[in-house]
Amino acid sequence: MEKEAAASGAGLPGDEGEEGERSAEEPVVSLAEVLAESEELEKEARAVLGGSDHERCSYSQGAVKRQALYACSTCTPPGEEPAGICLACSYECHGTHKLFELYTKRNFRCDCGNSKFKNLQCKLFPEKAMVNPANKYNDNFFGLYCVCKRPYPDPDDEIPDEMIQCIVCEDWFHGRHLGAIPPDSGDFHEMVCQACMDRCPFLWAYASEIAVHTVTKVTPAAEDQVVLNVEETEEKRKENGIDNQIKTEEEKAAHNNEPSTSSASECSEQTVKKEESTCRFQELKAKQYVQKNRATFWPHNWRSKLCTCKECMKMYCDLEVPFLTEECDTVLAYENKGTSDQEADRRDPLMDTLSSMNRVQQVELISEYNDLKTELTDYLRRFANDGTVVKREDIQQFFEEFQSRKRRRTDRMQYYCS
Repeated sequence: MEKEAAASGAGLPGDEGEEGERSAEEPVVSLAEVLAESEELEKEARAVLGGSDHERCSYSQGAVKRQALYACSTCTPPGEEPAGICLACSYECHGTHKLFELYTKRNFRCDCGNSKFKNLQCKLFPEKAMVNPANKYNDNFFGLYCVCKRPYPDPDDEIPDEMIQCIVCEDWFHGRHLGAIPPDSGDFHEMVCQACMDRCPFLWAYASEIAVHTVTKVTPAAEDQVVLNVEETEEKRKENGIDNQIKTEEEKAAHNNEPSTSSASECSEQTVKKEESTCRFQELKAKQYVQKNRATFWPHNWRSKLCTCKECMKMYCDLEVPFLTEECDTVLAYENKGTSDQEADRRDPLMDTLSSMNRVQQVELISEYNDLKTELTDYLRRFANDGTVVKREDIQQFFEEFQSRKRRRTDRMQYYCS
């Protein structure tokens, strides 16, 4: 998941300064580009914020499995205790404050107005406990990210680089600070940073067969040159061998259309029981694998391949990472849910208005709407064909002329009907 830069605050195309003239150096974008960017930003906002309530504080829900969070540097500046606030509180209680967007965090309960806020009481849910001891915090709550502990965007960093979130500690890292060159964004689904790999060494056993292969960086003395992992060829051979074995077994099962005998059923049951009682981690651990001093990148659905036997589940709990076995914990699952919920809850204002009208009024409104849509589309198409910028006065002129044409049509209708 990549972190996007904040909007620059530049005016829309056609927005003129006090002198009424556009600078020759100012970039000009087309209306189509503005609409496309607006649609993309709206899509991202629905994905990130769609699962969060913008009107009610999330505190009453307890530790929310995943939600959009913010940190307020006005109320909790560096040197104070870190605190996180939900989406609704960011609007209602901290609307004029300086906020850090934290994207999403798991198992977090809103802190707004508790003991960490010296001079602020939550307007939406003031009856909060003094602290939320189960919440986890890091430098993100003070606007600092990565092992370099720098802000984002960083005004002093001139190196273009994406930021990737670790799915264990949920910190964000520059791609160049992960110890390996990140694969293309479409080639991996999640990332585990170097520190979290050290804290959860069992993942290295899975990484040898599941993780996306990367190119490892050499020491800084080699001036950022790169070499291929020496284990990559062997790992890929093993992975292909396992994949071919699985594919062969699936093909055999698909072509076996004969009815099962009782002995075959018993054999099948015994095989299932044997598989359930076998710890996959121990099987992988028995093989030779290498722990490397770098982050790892994981494909889609890799979590489903983690062993869930009793011993492994206890290990996950001891390491405080039981969420790794849950597909619903992924940011992608959260975004998809937020998008689908938003689409389901969206209501068309036109349809709401139509439902409150009688038949004659409905026909008249639909007719007016279609006229406006057709004329505006034709009007804007001229600018698109000419490659010119739509200015504020152009839009004002269109609506003035549209209202004038509407009045003339109405006058003629009243004249002939009288």
